[in-house]
Amino acid sequence: MKIWLYSMASVVIVSLISLIGIITIAIDERRLKKLLLFMVSFAVGGLFGDVFLHIFPDIYNDPGSNLFVSSGVLAGIFLFFVLEKFIYWRHCHAGDCDTHTKPVVLLNLIGDGLHNFLDGVMIGASYLVNIPLGVTTTLAVVFHEIPQEIGDFGILVNGGLSRWQALLLNFLCALVAIVGTLLALFIGPQINGFSLIALPLTAGGFIYIAGSDLIPELHKEAKFSRSLLQLLSVVLGVGVMALLLLLE
Repeated sequence: MKIWLYSMASVVIVSLISLIGIITIAIDERRLKKLLLFMVSFAVGGLFGDVFLHIFPDIYNDPGSNLFVSSGVLAGIFLFFVLEKFIYWRHCHAGDCDTHTKPVVLLNLIGDGLHNFLDGVMIGASYLVNIPLGVTTTLAVVFHEIPQEIGDFGILVNGGLSRWQALLLNFLCALVAIVGTLLALFIGPQINGFSLIALPLTAGGFIYIAGSDLIPELHKEAKFSRSLLQLLSVVLGVGVMALLLLLE
């Protein structure tokens, strides 16, 4: 019961993050870009920190084949690549994408829904291993969801929706994460070695998001002072995950 309470509370919090797009109404574009510079950098550190400081140690505490685990990580990376490549799941972390058209709005909602579903599965699967891992995985999801949801909100608005329509659809899309968490909590205990399947996929997904989606955004900034801020933000993200080792 405790695992269920933690899991459902976590996924509801993650779903509510979809409403963060509303801040773009109150913040001017220049300040928003500066804020996103920090958020994306921090998310990179948080994702990598969760993978290498929390998920991998828990995976290798489980008896199992190292080759199987490595294959699972690669499968996770490939899975997220396929989602991005063939469902046109495009991240836009600047919040001002003006190249998206109405057909892409639908594709973005579909892709975002699948992404949120996988986030939910990862949260539920992590809590089934232990509560501290569930907490750190939830935080890692939160870190990358904040800039992503702001970007998704921008895509929907630039695709022709009103701000309130975009906010509502983004929120409904985020609720799919709850389905993913429920699925993981229901089927996880029924499958022998479920953690050895779910955790490598989670690690691979986080590595892909950080390395393929977020880091390229950071490379767009060439100014030394801002690049230094990016580096410090990445280190801070890893540092937060390192401090959370105290929970375990």
